[in-house]
Amino acid sequence: MKAVVQRVKHASVTVDGQLESEIGHGLLVLLGIGTEDGTADIEWLAGKIANLRIFNDENQVMNRSLLDTGGNALIVSQFTLMASTKKGNRPSYIHAAKPDAAIPIYNEFIREFDRLTGKNTQTGIFGADMKIDLCNDGPVTIVIDTKCRS
Repeated sequence: MKAVVQRVKHASVTVDGQLESEIGHGLLVLLGIGTEDGTADIEWLAGKIANLRIFNDENQVMNRSLLDTGGNALIVSQFTLMASTKKGNRPSYIHAAKPDAAIPIYNEFIREFDRLTGKNTQTGIFGADMKIDLCNDGPVTIVIDTKCRS
């Protein structure tokens, strides 16, 4: 799994001109699911993101997590994060999980994130053409790959 984690002032998802979900201060997580991802990836990544200390403390040092701040999260599936650009100029998505495998993993990731945070995570619509609106706070953007844990 790969995630792009952005600290945001606000973020929202619109599909076909309709607002689907939105959050205030918190995290926007773009989530890519690969063909070899499973339960261990879900648990590790959800825990890493929930506990990632990228919010400022009283001394303006990034020392607080989403759990510490009580912020919200918006998690959006994005298969293009799994793109391979090694050959040519057209990205290959051969490493991206197909929807029949990716949707259960995506849903389980959200359940695990909800369990860790004690909140109902906001989401996009899997496979939809989504418009994401956000105000990146900082900007703070972190890329995490479950295959690069060490």
